[in-house]
Parts: sequence; structure tokens; C-alpha cells
Amino acid sequence: MKPAVFRGILPITAAGVRRDVLAGLTLAARNVPQALGYTRIAGMPVITGLYTLLLPLVAFATLGSSRYLVVAADSATAAILANGLVHLAPVASEQYVALAGLVALLTGGCLLLARAFRLGFLADFLSQTVLVGFLTGVGFQVGIALLGEMLGLAVPAHRTLEQLAEVTRRLAQVHVPTLLVSAAVVVVVLGGRLLAPRLPWPLVAVVGAVVASAALDFAGRGIEVVGPIAGGLPHFVVPDLDPGAVWQLLPVAGSCFLMIVAQSAATARAWAAKHGDALDENRDLVGLGAANVTAALSGTFVVNGSPTQTAMVESSGGRSQIAHLATAAIVALVLLFLTEPLQYLPRRVLGAIVFTIAVGLVDVRGLRDIRRESPSEFRLAVGTAVVVVGVGVEQGILLAMGLALVRHVRHAYQAHTAVLVQDAHGAWRATPAVPGATTAPGVIVLQFGAELFYANAGRFGETARTLVERAPTPVHWLVLDAGAITNVDYSAARTLRAVLGDLERRGVTLLVVHAPASLRESFAHHGLTAEIGEANVHETLREALASIRAPGQRPAVGGDAGPGARS
Repeated sequence: MKPAVFRGILPITAAGVRRDVLAGLTLAARNVPQALGYTRIAGMPVITGLYTLLLPLVAFATLGSSRYLVVAADSATAAILANGLVHLAPVASEQYVALAGLVALLTGGCLLLARAFRLGFLADFLSQTVLVGFLTGVGFQVGIALLGEMLGLAVPAHRTLEQLAEVTRRLAQVHVPTLLVSAAVVVVVLGGRLLAPRLPWPLVAVVGAVVASAALDFAGRGIEVVGPIAGGLPHFVVPDLDPGAVWQLLPVAGSCFLMIVAQSAATARAWAAKHGDALDENRDLVGLGAANVTAALSGTFVVNGSPTQTAMVESSGGRSQIAHLATAAIVALVLLFLTEPLQYLPRRVLGAIVFTIAVGLVDVRGLRDIRRESPSEFRLAVGTAVVVVGVGVEQGILLAMGLALVRHVRHAYQAHTAVLVQDAHGAWRATPAVPGATTAPGVIVLQFGAELFYANAGRFGETARTLVERAPTPVHWLVLDAGAITNVDYSAARTLRAVLGDLERRGVTLLVVHAPASLRESFAHHGLTAEIGEANVHETLREALASIRAPGQRPAVGGDAGPGARS
């Protein structure tokens, strides 16, 4: 039996511990500046970024199943949080921090509730297309939101397009020293990644900025710095469960929940598949829920499974959650002994670091690949990005999910139907299921290429009746290729029963081929087996055609299975 805890750690070997500890040191060097930067997206005090790399990491390492997934602050959930709280309290205020803690607690509760109901499958409802579009939109939104800060302009607007318009109008008021600091950080981080991508360039930028700020008195030159930071480990905090606040923040927590489930599952799956590891998505829900609960109790904000941070630790040689525990230990040391130098850190440095993260979120290559392979999904991805930028993060993710589901249902509704015929060489081919199409005199083999349910059952019935009514010769046998139909719901069963009645009145017998076991069970459940006749349900098309006898003669059709058939 697998252990309930430490699945992402066990088994432990001496060589593995050494390797993972070194990877954890590298992750800390790369991730501490990035975590500080995420507080600018979330609207939280700087120190809370370090808190996300402490207890939440330990909670997921203890209770999750993924050996690679890094659960900490993330740009997507930080943007959702800020979008939901910015109108409720002043950014980084005590009230704002309390509301952020309540969102983390509610999100953790949703994740644990999802585990109780084994809802790990919900991750499948945010497709890769939606994620690419959503994160691209977040990249533009965050990048535009930080332009004013990087230019030394106070931009009170909250909506992305209004922020862009205001920055454009006030370009003449740019604070040049602030612009130079921001530009230097962007050049160091982005340029450094091109030259030596394995080095922790954000850390280089932060250390360099702190040293320069202390030596050159940036604060005296009008460049805003972080100021004194209360060091030490986080204090235990219980969010106020005020019913009014809970009700108000549930939509924000729900959006965070959906993003965490989808992004974390996609990331964990990718690395598990790459290394051939077992993955328990429902167990990961426990780890993610516990990580967010501990985030709430330690005074910080929502955490998420991060693809970029997971890639960091994997590329550094980490092969288990021991690397993440090492990172948490390093962060604890920073909190205890190294927060004093951070008071000299220019706030614009954090904004510039996050700007470089935002640039990385704009997935041009992913959009290009989607456009090449599926133009309709490309439009969905772009539409998601546009809604995120133009309307908001929560609205973007919810609309994207809705459009993706509608697109899926639309495909099922407009199911591919075909009549199978044999060519001169005896090979089967699918032809359009249009009036007058037949397989042979007296026989129609109808292929239905989707699930049969309440929305498309009427179209199926209409197609079957039209093919029989308008055939050039009387039809005696209608063969349904049901390989794509796994079951029928109540409405579809009623429609199928009505079709059977119509066919019987016309002297037509319905045969069913390739019915999966689940469809046969569904037929039995709805009482259709007796009406169709067990003898009329066949494993293969070959068997069905062999059983057919037109009045006085065998139909002129071959015995080979058609496209997709199992002969």
C-alpha cells in the first residue's frame, strides 16, 4: 500500500538527497527574487512573497504525490487575486492582506472538497488551448500594469486598457532615474537568460540593485525603495470567516481553484510523463489544498503549481520534493537573518523582474502552433487573451471554459455521419449521409461519429428516417455503426425507440454493430435490447452483413469490415 504522506519524497537515498539539496539551493537563488516580484502582481507586502516559499512548499511536499511540482506564488493566481481584491481594500493594507488570507483559505477548502468528491478530472476542462490564451492575456495584463511603475508614474486606473491609455498620455512625466533602474534590470535578466540561461539572473539583478541603492542613495534621488521589513518567520493567523466576506470572495476563490486544478495537473502530468513516474491527481488535490490552507494561516496569499518554477528545479537536477524542502530551509534562513538588506531594494526592481516574467507568459510559439494545427482553437486562445486584457482575469478564465465546453458540445451536436459503401476494389469508404445514399439495394450502413445524447438524438433520428424514406429502392436493413457511442441518455433512448417504431412500420430491421459493452448495458437499462433484438446486435460489420437476407436474395455487399470496423 502506498503511504499517505511523502509520496513525492520516498524512497530516499544518500546520493538523491545530495542531488536534490543542490537543486533546492539553485531553486532558492532563482525563485526568491521571483517570489518577491509576484507580490507586486498580487498587491501584497513584499515579505509575503517569501512566506509562499516556506510552509506551502512543506505542506505539498508532505501530502502531494508529484515528485517535481513546485507549489508557491504564481503569476496566474496572483493576477486573479489582485483583480478580485483591488476594489475591496487598499493594496498591501492590513485589510487587503486579511482578505487575501481568506481567499487562500477558501481556495484550500475548495481543493480539499474536490478531493473528497474525487474531482481531479476537473483539470481536463481547461484545455491547453485555453491555458495558452489565458496566460498570454495575463502576460499582457501584468506587463501593461507595470509600465507605470517602471516609468515612475503613479497610475490609479485599475483596468488594463485604461492603464495603457494613461501611461501613453503621461510619457512626458517619466521619472528618468526610475526608468534607468527598470531598464537595467530588464536588460540584465532578459539578456542574461540569452547568454547563460542556467544562472539566476533575477538574483543578480536584486543583489546588484540593493548594493547600488545603498551606495548611491537611491531613496535620496527619488527612486522609491522597499524600506524596513519585519524579518522572522511568519506568525500564525486565522482569517476572519465573516459570512459577508466569504460570500463576496467565493467567486475569486472559485477562479483560483479552477486555475490551480488545471495548471497544477497539467504541469504535474507533463513531468510525471517525462520521467515515467506514477501520479495521483486526487492526492495532489490534498497537497494543493493543504498548501493553500497553510498559506492562509501563515499570512500570505494563494499558491499554485508553477510550470516555470517546476522547470527550474528539474533543470537543476532535482528529482524529488526534497529539493523543495531544501528551498524552504534556505528561505527560512533568509527570513531570520537576511531581510535587513532588502530595505534598500528599489520597488521598481521587483516590477521590472515581474515584467520579464510577463514577457515569458506571452506564448507566441504556442499560439503559432495552435494556429497552424487548429485555426478555430487559435481563435479561442486569442479570444481568451483579449477578454483577460479587456475585461478581467476571472471573466477571461470563466468565458474561456464556457467557450471550450460549447465548442465541444457543438462538435458532438454536429456529429459526423456517413453512409458506408464499397468501391470497385471492395474497399469501404465513407460517403455523405445525404438523401438517396445507400450501401446496396435494400441496405444502408449508417456510421454515427459521436456520443448519442439529448442534444443530437433528434438529428440522428431525422437522418435515419430521411435516408430510409428517400432511398432509390425500398430499404429492408438499416445497419448502425455504433463504435463512437458509449451510452445513451434518457432522451436519446426515447428517440431511438421512436426510430425503431418508424422503421418497423416501414418493414425495416435495425442492426447494430461495434456496440461497446457500456452501450449494451445502456440498451439493457433503457429496455432497448429487447426492442432491437439481441440477435440484431453484432460485434462486427462482417457478421451483420452475413446475417442480412433481402427478400429472396443476399444483398450485393461484401463481407469485409468498413472503416474503423473490427472484423
